[in-house]
Amino acid sequence: MQPVLNIEDVKRVEVALTRVGVSVSELMHRAGYAAAQEVMALPEAETVVVLVGTGNNGGDGWVAAETLKAKGRAVQVVTPVAPADLRGDLARMVAQGAAANGVPIIVGPSRSELEALLDKTDVVLDCMLGTGFEGALRTPYDIWVDCLNASGARVVSVDVPSGLSAQTGAAPGACVVADMTVTMLALKPGLLADKGRDVCGSIVVAPLAEQTEQLVSEAEPVAWRAELEDYLDVLIEPSNAVDKFTRGSVLVVGGSTRFPGAPVLAAKAAARAGAGYVTLAVPESIAALVQTQVLEIPVVGLPCDAEGTLSEDAAERVARMAEANTATLVGPGLRVTGGTAAVVTALINSNAPLVVDADGLNSLARSTTGQLDEYPELLRRSQPLVLTPHRRELGRLVGLENAPESLVEQIEAARRIIWANGGSELAIVAKGSATGCVGVGEAILPKPGPAALATAGSGDVLGGIIASLIAQKGGSVDDLPLLCALACEFHGYAASIAAERYGSRGVMARDIIEVLGLAADTIEEHCYYPGAAMPAGV
Repeated sequence: MQPVLNIEDVKRVEVALTRVGVSVSELMHRAGYAAAQEVMALPEAETVVVLVGTGNNGGDGWVAAETLKAKGRAVQVVTPVAPADLRGDLARMVAQGAAANGVPIIVGPSRSELEALLDKTDVVLDCMLGTGFEGALRTPYDIWVDCLNASGARVVSVDVPSGLSAQTGAAPGACVVADMTVTMLALKPGLLADKGRDVCGSIVVAPLAEQTEQLVSEAEPVAWRAELEDYLDVLIEPSNAVDKFTRGSVLVVGGSTRFPGAPVLAAKAAARAGAGYVTLAVPESIAALVQTQVLEIPVVGLPCDAEGTLSEDAAERVARMAEANTATLVGPGLRVTGGTAAVVTALINSNAPLVVDADGLNSLARSTTGQLDEYPELLRRSQPLVLTPHRRELGRLVGLENAPESLVEQIEAARRIIWANGGSELAIVAKGSATGCVGVGEAILPKPGPAALATAGSGDVLGGIIASLIAQKGGSVDDLPLLCALACEFHGYAASIAAERYGSRGVMARDIIEVLGLAADTIEEHCYYPGAAMPAGV
């Protein structure tokens, strides 16, 4: 797994490196050299323009420019001020050194001059603003970014695309759209979520020192980005010696007159993800309708009220059914009522592995008045419990006035609940443009799925996949966050296959379900044989 560090923790690692003998100057020279190496590896990189700022990120650019010139590349540096006018001692020193060694410099060009320069260069190295940047770009960088994005040059950003917050992934104004980002020491959360997913391109981590791995680990990463081979410990071992009972059974509880389709999607997803037996429990008022949509899945009608939602009388029966199955999913399409609250409470109090989604979560938020982290005993149990909130649902669970706006805020909100509970049986799948699977000891970031997942019902599909994988593990999971992350990988890759078939805007939740088996097989194969390239689609 790759560690992901908050920006403040990156700074602490830099300080720690100086204490073991790697000076700030040496770090800058290594960073500049690492960036230059990536540029030189590009086949078209004969002419290079380096856009530098006035801080240490600009210093990296001056070092890279001098390295590129020494390697025979035609390089020019564009700077807002002359080297002698740089305020930082280190940046001024390396800039003056590059100038003394004959690196061509252009100071404060006009828009037309910069446009003409960028139009005839192969690669642009973006070293304008670094990881300390927040807010919107100011002149001249806003103009430079506009010119750069309009050019046809290949763009390599150093540490972070200028204009993007490396911490939050936000970019309120203009932002460099890079083909590659060479980030130093460790991944940062803003590179992996929200706007960062659109503008970073491929991401290369330059460790800069042999001590970095240990120091980064000691800095307590905010999260860990999973690689496919990391899932080997939670994969369901393939075997022909199985039947529908040994592959696990899933109970899906959901639905209402208004939302009859949500539990259908979840149940189908559980079956497509490999569960041997799936049962769907819905309000009696829609049972006949639902049964026509799931020929292979038995449907049980439960007591309901006049509005077509589950009544409190359903709670005891649902709890008994849950304990007869290997895993249960509750929530899709239920609506928030007294009956829903009774059913969710009965299931949490049962001795059954449980996934809570959608209105099951909203019911928890209402019953705890948005302070779920203040009721740790409510979620404390001996069997696995997974909550799967999107950002708005997560905000409701912990009483936030506004939903979490970034990956880091998602993880922080989830940890409020996790750490209050303190048990390894609880995991929260905090869904967003990047998803964090959070447990008491770690937060794991699966590879984010495509934009095709932004469609109604895709969350129901994910809930079904998670319940299915828990069931196939016999309800006993040693690393619950990792298993949830694997489910997210299946979900995301299935959406990629569906997007190949139907287009990025044409995918519906049922299309994701139809290719889940193909996605799971492909990912499992690449977990066992990580050297093979993942196909774009099937």
